[in-house]
Amino acid sequence: MITLLDYGAGNVRSVRNAIRKLGFEIRDVAGPQDIVTAEKLVFPGVGSFGHAMERLRSLGYIEPLLAHIRANKPFLGICLGLQTLFEGSEECLGVAGLGVIPGQIKRFKGGGLAVPQIGWNGIRIHKEGSPLFTGFADEKLYFVHSYHAPLQEANKEWVLATTDYGDEFISGVQRGNIAAFQFHPEKSGEAGLNLFKNFLENDNLQATGSADVSTRAPPRIARRIIACLDVRSNDAGDLVVTKGDQYDVREEGEVRNLGRPVDLAKRYYEEGADEITFLNITGFRDFPMQDQPMIEVLQRTSENVFVPLTIGGGIREFTDSEGRYYSALDVAAEYFRSGADKISIGSDAVYTVEEFLESGERSGRSSIEQISHVYGAQAVVISVDPRRVYVSDPSETSHHVIETVNPGPNGEQYCWYQCTVRGGREGRDIDAVQLAQTCEALGAGELLLNCIDKDGTNSGFDLELVNMVKEAVSIPIIASSGAGCPEHFSEVFSKTRAEAALAAGIFHRHEVEISEVKEHLRAEHIEPR
Repeated sequence: MITLLDYGAGNVRSVRNAIRKLGFEIRDVAGPQDIVTAEKLVFPGVGSFGHAMERLRSLGYIEPLLAHIRANKPFLGICLGLQTLFEGSEECLGVAGLGVIPGQIKRFKGGGLAVPQIGWNGIRIHKEGSPLFTGFADEKLYFVHSYHAPLQEANKEWVLATTDYGDEFISGVQRGNIAAFQFHPEKSGEAGLNLFKNFLENDNLQATGSADVSTRAPPRIARRIIACLDVRSNDAGDLVVTKGDQYDVREEGEVRNLGRPVDLAKRYYEEGADEITFLNITGFRDFPMQDQPMIEVLQRTSENVFVPLTIGGGIREFTDSEGRYYSALDVAAEYFRSGADKISIGSDAVYTVEEFLESGERSGRSSIEQISHVYGAQAVVISVDPRRVYVSDPSETSHHVIETVNPGPNGEQYCWYQCTVRGGREGRDIDAVQLAQTCEALGAGELLLNCIDKDGTNSGFDLELVNMVKEAVSIPIIASSGAGCPEHFSEVFSKTRAEAALAAGIFHRHEVEISEVKEHLRAEHIEPR
């Protein structure tokens, strides 16, 4: 029997599904005594360090946790579950961790690298004969975090694995039967499931000795390939994946139907997609929260798909058909509990930025701030839908302008990128750089750049947009809109510093396969997973 410590924050459904997929029974911790009696305990920490420690303390879990660890009973921490083992964290100064491992958790310094680290990176194994790594073939594993555990002489005996992201940091710890990973095995595909299986099957996790890592090349983070599924109901009321041209999803009067969302997501997982994004482009505002169609899509998808899932569309406050009010945080919480790892915010982000620019102050009430505060910046993706506005001279506008190699219809040599709302149907007096910088300041952890002018054209990503926004922020960028062939992916990765590239229609219609994109990237010496 496996015991899961779910303290009520973030996506633990994928952990639960992974354990069940591997054939093990699971029970949730309902009170402190369940930790005391647990045979094997899994602790997937999600969100901020301070919020996690506050929840553990308020639930009376800290002393039972420490007793379980001191008794050397099998324990596996995941992500924040590793960080809480340390004495404290820069994320929440003055908040004590469990203090099992010496040292303080530190924030990544950046130095040209995006923070948070989001993506697939490698590890160096520091201990030989660890049962946890039986069958491991140096595959890349999924990381998503802004804070890390530095290597120190005081914690050297705990170090099981390290990873490079700017500096070398601890990505795995183990002493006796106590182990923890900074990466997410439940989101690391088959390689991660195998690591999970090793923990679940072994009663003795002790390694046999130290490994020489001095001759190993530093692991590098991969460029991500993301499959995007635009989901809406068709005229018959069926939930389908569709795709538009300049955001028009109809063809001969009917909504384009490219497949069922759960089936397509499973297909992309099996084909090697690094992440899967669902964009709800219908709204479904009349349904009570528990009946929202995308809830079921996430729940069913997460049963068989073990890579990160993002959900976007409708992540804002609303009152349902039964008169019940939900805050944006309530909506996000339901999606996280149903299997989402990240929340994508679109039009609501534009309205939030408008309010911020008008008042000059953070309200603390926006969906960006609320979700980021509880679940961490890495859980908030801003989906930007800009279109080009051409000008003959930069003095014609107060917005951020670039000199473009693609002149406007009247030969204009300059343009700015106007943010839109309502699926691209309405332009606002905000540019993409203003939006990106403000959202980063409010707590967003990633940007998805969808260029309306490029959507459905198969002419390649808007490199000028990507470079313009990338220069303005330090968080990761996902390039979107315009991919038509594998060469477009290598182009965006070689000519910009985008961390990921997303496509939809070309994957749905089998015009380009995900494996084909990755093979091409390797041939161009660009490292995918």
